[in-house]
Amino acid sequence: MSYISLSDKDKKEMLARIGIKSLDDLYSCIPADLKLDRDLEVPQALTETELFRYFDTVAKKNTADSYRCFLGAGAYRHTIPAIVDYLSMRGEFISPYTPYQPELSQGTLQIIFEFQTLIAQLTEMDIANASLYDGASGAAEAVLMANRLTRKSKVLVAASVHPQYRGVIEAYVKNLELEIIEIGYDDSGRVNESELQSRLDEKTAAFVFQSPNFFGVIEDGEALSRRAHETNALSVFLIAEAVSMGILASPGSQGADIVTGEAQSFGMPLSFGGPYLGFMACAEQYLRQFPGRIAGETKDVDGKRGFVLTLSTREQHIRRERATSNICTNQAWCAVRAAIFMETLGAEGMREMARQNMQKARYALDRLTDISGVEARFSGPVFNEFVLQLERPLSEIQSVLEGHRIIGGLALDTWMPGFKNCLLVNVTEIHTRDDIDALAAALRTAAR
Repeated sequence: MSYISLSDKDKKEMLARIGIKSLDDLYSCIPADLKLDRDLEVPQALTETELFRYFDTVAKKNTADSYRCFLGAGAYRHTIPAIVDYLSMRGEFISPYTPYQPELSQGTLQIIFEFQTLIAQLTEMDIANASLYDGASGAAEAVLMANRLTRKSKVLVAASVHPQYRGVIEAYVKNLELEIIEIGYDDSGRVNESELQSRLDEKTAAFVFQSPNFFGVIEDGEALSRRAHETNALSVFLIAEAVSMGILASPGSQGADIVTGEAQSFGMPLSFGGPYLGFMACAEQYLRQFPGRIAGETKDVDGKRGFVLTLSTREQHIRRERATSNICTNQAWCAVRAAIFMETLGAEGMREMARQNMQKARYALDRLTDISGVEARFSGPVFNEFVLQLERPLSEIQSVLEGHRIIGGLALDTWMPGFKNCLLVNVTEIHTRDDIDALAAALRTAAR
């Protein structure tokens, strides 16, 4: 329904109903020195035609589509089938804010149930939930969950985990007497297993790692999980690039206890920082300490299939101060889009998209490291992202690339120390051979 503002008649009727004559009377309780004694400095109202013309003018200033962009670092551009936009706008999915009344929210509850099922299948874990803000808060919730399950106060976190994820973890535990210890990486870009082994002990609640990690390198999740389990610590597996699950071994098959991450790649376009969509899955034995909510399938009084909230451990509900989290968002519409995306592609489509990501990234890595003055920083296997070490100053390189209307990647030294003149490059199925060849040609010119 289009928004229609109140008319003067409407305002007079409302004021009369509450027994006052003007808006000034309504605000009479506010001290005069706190009131703004002038009109707001905003433009005059426009007609609908003028407003559309203004939007068109502003939109033409956005030149992002004319650039070849190779940015990633937790925010990925992927193909989004048109059906995702169409179906996700249906009223039964977007109208309920949150499904407190199942009889009114069957559409929302069903899509949450479908989303959970798909995540559980992809991760090969027993159960999955809904209602996480993003991958970063999911990582922090997993740390808190591990602390509750083990009652241990030391958590090891790989330094190759996305720095923003690590920052959110540190913010969550700052006043909880939880010790966070970082574990370094080796020349391959993978977790340094000897350092991990020396740090693990019976006081460790969990080891948190990401694969593919922030450098794009694929970790040996099975070996890392086994190391954690040797001291009865939990294995917390993070995934920032969800498309990787289409081709890489599942976290469940690698011994993960808790899996969490970011599902933005599943049908969510990049839009100046959001929205994002966290997901989480775990082994069934940890169900009672699982944050968020779980939708379940049931039957109504007539024996028909229906859906309800089976588990909801938020503080808004009966758990109150004993709640496992205070996550207060549903993120259901984002989950709608992700579920439609996964169902549309299916297992074969997901595998093909992931395969294209991996092959195109390999082609790009080979082309770019063939340039004098450009080397791969790490030797480990990658999915769709990798780090380049450049001989020339990165600022000079980026200036040349921008002259060719290319955003070559992320300058790593602004995010992590020790990565001077390093570029984090992301390649997905969106990129064509021409895009990659253009980057190689421009970088060859810039690296001279």
